[in-house]
Amino acid sequence: MEVTIRQEKQEDYNDVFKVIKASFLNESNSDHQEQFLVNRIRNSYAFVPELSMVAEVDKKIVGYIMLSEITIQNDKNKFPALALAPVAVLPEFQHNGIGSSLLQTAHDKAKELKYEIVLVLGHEEYYPRFDYEPAINFDIQAPFEVPKKNFMLKELVPNAAKHIFGIVVYPEEFHI
Repeated sequence: MEVTIRQEKQEDYNDVFKVIKASFLNESNSDHQEQFLVNRIRNSYAFVPELSMVAEVDKKIVGYIMLSEITIQNDKNKFPALALAPVAVLPEFQHNGIGSSLLQTAHDKAKELKYEIVLVLGHEEYYPRFDYEPAINFDIQAPFEVPKKNFMLKELVPNAAKHIFGIVVYPEEFHI
């Protein structure tokens, strides 16, 4: 199976909506609203078009990933970072490495765009394969109650989080 990953285009939005909805349909740790979150982020300052990507097989969109801008804030400073939300693959295409390819491509592009840190609220068994580790290890906290093992951080640049600490601030579009 040949997979092509490319930047999302506006004409992809409906297909992406369906991919996200189908991907999270049977996910017990989901509010099943991820597709609406993506729509809101696309219309916010946090949207980074280059970090909104689709995976195609035979010209059919089968996967999607979005990284959007957030900040880590403490009493004195604000630090730029990215939030990974969501990564989605149609159920019938899962377990074929498409999610891994989307993650790797998005990480590479984010690094190319000079971002250094990505945070995710996700499966504690999946994301560590991509060098994510609990954000609490870096003294970075979620702004809401969440199991510490599920709120994770990846340094795109070695030691990028070494001198950063604080609470993540998400754009208001995450909270609607």
